[in-house]
Amino acid sequence: MKSSSLALLGGAAVGAWALGRALRSRYSFRNKVVLISGGSRGLALVLARQLADEGARLALLARDGAELRRAKAELVERGAEVLIIPCDVTVPDQISSAVDKVLGQFGAIDVLINNAGVIEVGPLDHMTREDFEKSLAVHFWATYELTTRVRPHMRVRGGGRIVNISSIGGKIGVPHLAPYCAGKFALTGFSDAARAELARDNIAVTTVAPGLMRTGSHVNAGFKGDHSAEFAWFSFSNAMPLLSMSAERAARKIIGACRRGQPSLTLTFAARLAIAGNAVAPNLTGYAMKIANAVLPSPLGHLGDRSLAGRESRDKEPRVFTQHLNAASVKNNEQPA
Repeated sequence: MKSSSLALLGGAAVGAWALGRALRSRYSFRNKVVLISGGSRGLALVLARQLADEGARLALLARDGAELRRAKAELVERGAEVLIIPCDVTVPDQISSAVDKVLGQFGAIDVLINNAGVIEVGPLDHMTREDFEKSLAVHFWATYELTTRVRPHMRVRGGGRIVNISSIGGKIGVPHLAPYCAGKFALTGFSDAARAELARDNIAVTTVAPGLMRTGSHVNAGFKGDHSAEFAWFSFSNAMPLLSMSAERAARKIIGACRRGQPSLTLTFAARLAIAGNAVAPNLTGYAMKIANAVLPSPLGHLGDRSLAGRESRDKEPRVFTQHLNAASVKNNEQPA
């Protein structure tokens, strides 16, 4: 009798979970107000396109006004209602003003996607305190500020959804990406902790840990050290089909996770395998990272201290492998007009 009762309770729990998942999957983005930071290009623009096709009203934050205007023109052609706000998310007052403008225009914020990001690639020898502070400012503090400003309005409306775009670099320390990893680790910790506490306000928080994606953002990444060699390995890695995922597929999965209120999403099989391997055998992962670092470009002299954008560092780019990556950079507004 006891075992049958446990079986019934287990079945009921599974049934309740399945019902809840089915109900959450019915969440519609039509007429929902979606605020996206770093919204003018790359993954954010791909997300905006797909959300526009679902009838969402969009508010995009980014520093570059020209990029924002190009993004808006494209999204309006898709029939979307779009508000663009030039905003440096490392400045709290600009975030506060931007949130007020969104609320003034739309009267609500239903979904917040914290996507703004920066990346500096190169040996630790060439990284400075300012590189680490910049990463923390964009990845952690901007997410904190936007979440803090938006949460009260979501609570009043009875709930909402927050999606924080972290990275595999927020789960595993990767050589030549130390500042990026520091910022993403902080973002992951904040996102996971906030998820539990915001649940009581019916605010679902999703932490996304993408692996490599073919967004075309490699041309806007920063590079230090042997600039062309650093750009070559980074762009080659991002271009590999078995290691990376298209931005369009990644966006579909992120929107699906947001729709369901899914707590966590890791993108690409390679990223899931790496994270699982690090959890099960952290020492083995540590040795593997040492080996990886041994084949990465060595530090240079003082010339390597200068940061150059990807488009300025592409002398050794293996273009036979990265043509589709370069096409993505044009498609996703990563290239200057």
